[in-house]
Amino acid sequence: MFRLFIRRLRPLSGPAGLVLSRSARPFSGCPPERSAAGIRRTFLDFFQQEHGHLLVPSAPIRPRGDPSLLFVNAGMNQFKPLLLGTVDPRSDMASYRRVVNSQKCVRAGGKHNDLEDVGRGVAHHTFFEMLGSWSFGDYFKEEACLMAWSLLTEHYGIPADRLYVSYFAGDAASGLRADEETRCIWLDIGVPPTRLLPFGLKENFWEMGETGPCGPCTEIHYDHIGGRDAAVLVNADSPDVVEIWNLVFMQYNREVDHRLRPLPQFSVDTGMGLERLVSVLQGKRSNYDTDLFMPLLHAIHQRSKVGPYGGRTGAADQAKVDMAYRVVADHIRTLAVCMADGVHPGMSGAELVLRRILRRAVRFCVEVLQAPQGALASLVPTVTHILGGVYPELHREEDQIMDMINENEAHFLSSLQQGSRLILRTLDRMDDKHKFFPAAVAWSLHRNLGFPLDLVDLMLEERGTQVDREEMDRLIAENQKVAGVQSGDQVMLDVVSLAELRRLAVPHTDDSLKYEYQLEREQYVFPACHATVLALYEGHSLVSEVTDGQRCGVILDQTCFYSEQGGQSHDCGYFTREGLQDVPIPVEGVVRAGGYVVHQVTAAEGLRTGDRVQLHLDQVQRVSCMVKHTATHILNFALRTVLGPKVQQRGSHVSAERLRFDVSVPVSLSVSQLQQTEKCAHDIISANQIIYSQEVPLQRARSIKGLRTVDEVYPDPVRVVSLGVPVSELLDETERQTSVELCCGTHLLQTGSVQDLVIVSERQMVKGISRIIAVTGREAAQAREAGQVLSQDVDSLSARLTGSAPSSLESAQNLAKEVGIVLNAVDNTPSPQWQRRELQSQLRTLQRTSNTRVRKLESREAAVRAQALLEKNGRKDLIVDSLETDSLSVVMKTVNQLSASSPFSHVMLLSHQRHSGKVLCACQVPKDSTSLLASDWAVAVCHHLRGSAGGSALVAKGTGNSNDISEALSWAEQFARQRMHQ
Repeated sequence: MFRLFIRRLRPLSGPAGLVLSRSARPFSGCPPERSAAGIRRTFLDFFQQEHGHLLVPSAPIRPRGDPSLLFVNAGMNQFKPLLLGTVDPRSDMASYRRVVNSQKCVRAGGKHNDLEDVGRGVAHHTFFEMLGSWSFGDYFKEEACLMAWSLLTEHYGIPADRLYVSYFAGDAASGLRADEETRCIWLDIGVPPTRLLPFGLKENFWEMGETGPCGPCTEIHYDHIGGRDAAVLVNADSPDVVEIWNLVFMQYNREVDHRLRPLPQFSVDTGMGLERLVSVLQGKRSNYDTDLFMPLLHAIHQRSKVGPYGGRTGAADQAKVDMAYRVVADHIRTLAVCMADGVHPGMSGAELVLRRILRRAVRFCVEVLQAPQGALASLVPTVTHILGGVYPELHREEDQIMDMINENEAHFLSSLQQGSRLILRTLDRMDDKHKFFPAAVAWSLHRNLGFPLDLVDLMLEERGTQVDREEMDRLIAENQKVAGVQSGDQVMLDVVSLAELRRLAVPHTDDSLKYEYQLEREQYVFPACHATVLALYEGHSLVSEVTDGQRCGVILDQTCFYSEQGGQSHDCGYFTREGLQDVPIPVEGVVRAGGYVVHQVTAAEGLRTGDRVQLHLDQVQRVSCMVKHTATHILNFALRTVLGPKVQQRGSHVSAERLRFDVSVPVSLSVSQLQQTEKCAHDIISANQIIYSQEVPLQRARSIKGLRTVDEVYPDPVRVVSLGVPVSELLDETERQTSVELCCGTHLLQTGSVQDLVIVSERQMVKGISRIIAVTGREAAQAREAGQVLSQDVDSLSARLTGSAPSSLESAQNLAKEVGIVLNAVDNTPSPQWQRRELQSQLRTLQRTSNTRVRKLESREAAVRAQALLEKNGRKDLIVDSLETDSLSVVMKTVNQLSASSPFSHVMLLSHQRHSGKVLCACQVPKDSTSLLASDWAVAVCHHLRGSAGGSALVAKGTGNSNDISEALSWAEQFARQRMHQ
């Protein structure tokens, strides 16, 4: 059957909707097996064409502005603003009532983490597709249940006697009654009472988080066996009876005090995993036996040196070959989808999770499946063939994804070799006193080299030892704290408060004044703004008044303050109340929620609704933000001009101090590319181009040629910002090479106000994504001046090093130190990045030259000192003496030369730094010395001198402290003689 299936799949470049063997039918009397692509299409068409749902594309796998999530892990993620009531009323999303889509999801890391389970069984995945339908204040329970039952039984043809339905049984402790309404709906539809099962909070009550919208849910379960009463197996973790669809009815809001309040607008959120549905409709007991995975499993087999996939699990899969098949097939889907959406393997957050997924896939591919290096990346076209029809970004990014996987694989395999050597060296150094392998070494391998901890355990188990588990758990607890954006005491309206504002007919905030400013005599002039307090938000509710010292959110009828959005920091400033002009109320934050602008303040002298206030904008801070935001647009255009149109913005942030811009480029920018980018930006700034902005209907704006957008939900109409060319001309399909972006930020009116732009930092954050930090105006001038000063310092050093050779070791060492100091200054002083790269290259060359000179002078001095010591001591079996030098390297080289001249001597030399009391120590013993080891000798002497040492059995060195060098020499000699005569 497997071979027949594979033959029917060829060629892999054929159409996505493959017709499988007609011999495999999901249930008796049903149509022939259908493709996953057809099953997905049926779902979308059912809701879109038959029930008037709007088809919304899948959101990218990286969450939009939600720091609580590493990845999009559910279909509802992109609709959170709607559910929370915070959606911009001018956006397309605000008009959504009925929606359907298939959402890309990843559950690996965070609350939902299936990573370690993937491969062990046949149902877990890191990447999956969630088929979803939503109603936002439109239909509710009855319609949702009717649609679900119709789709499953009539359109997909699933026999009703294979289905069971669960509903919420209520919870007395929470004061929640059983969801009898849903139970009655199912009974009316025709579900027998014996197949309609009540469950508690854990199974049938859904919550978004600690607070927010929530409600009862009803789930539909499928019995793979059929012809029996399987009610006891529902929600019992049985592989025979599985949940296929969850219908959530959001009718409550969970308050901070855990109370439940009815939502002002009820919603429906349904989710059904495509992979599980396909396995049901194709009559498979494993998701991996469906056409979503079988082409991948066949491709893996072609590249491996093991037998074909057999579907075994647990003890039956003793060599873990089938587990490896599943791991690689699952992980390559996740890698391809994430990388196509701009998430690349890295060292923190989602990037770190993806890095671990990639390395887990490489391990199973290379170690278990015995596939050659590069096999993993070669599977990407198969993923594209299976999923590219619905997610076209896979086609667009295919080559880059393969390159990235190959580079990361090569680096990981190198790290594995390096880590294995370190483990073996550590084991060799351990003695009987060490019961456990050092946890610090294991954790360092894992964190710095990406060495899997389970692989460390396996290697140690083979050698009869194990990691110090208690210490390892402590290190993991310390290092696995997820760094998240802390909201602190930020005042934010919740869904109930927003609904209350709308019920009270509180108008949305008019913030158009934030764009109303003029340029007069090269100075920006901002309009005065007087406003009325319409609402106050304190704690977690609307209030009519706050007292002195209370922190609250203030909603005004109008504002000139910019709220934090679009990557730009909020404005700063303060309010004054009419009649209290001498009492400022500082504005600590400005945020938007559902069309309202909330000013976060700490009230002074009290504040109440109806009060008149005057807004005082921090104009210096605002202009600085305007400069940086316009400079960001200029930089974006310059990068695309220099690097080509494939360059994509991956994030940005603008503040008064600096601008940060993340961009997709395969490798770090070269010196030439950095110079060209700065020159292009400087040309635009010098031209003092006019900056145009205009609100345009969203659909019309998207027709502008060369328009730059990022993955955001834009309002309609949307603000278009262009440089040098009026937006009206661009709308007339005039193809002009200029910067034009959808942007809600505040901008300069002419580019000349930027004055200058300097890229002071550019580095790859993860493979394929560079982070650029740039400064403007005075900071840019200072950066250029600093670069010139550093360049002069490097030229001076170069002249001195290429001149006459230093006459003494001390002068050579001082020059080498000076090179290091200048290199450190170049690394850490804000200056043009292109110049920094050039200076760093020059300094590394100078460093090599100066270090070579130092080593030569040290060897020369060591030879002279060794000859003098040999003449003084002769070729005795034990030579313990002192010499004057500040260099441990000279001490070591002198010992080496002395031992070379007297190979049967045990040699130790000490150098006493009289001004500090520090003692430098080095020793060497003959190769056949067994009674006195160099490491034991140096450690004993330095320990006696309150210091430390290390080395091998033949050569060792260290440092200590002493005021009496004669006593130290005597002690070192006595220790050696005792050991030599044992």
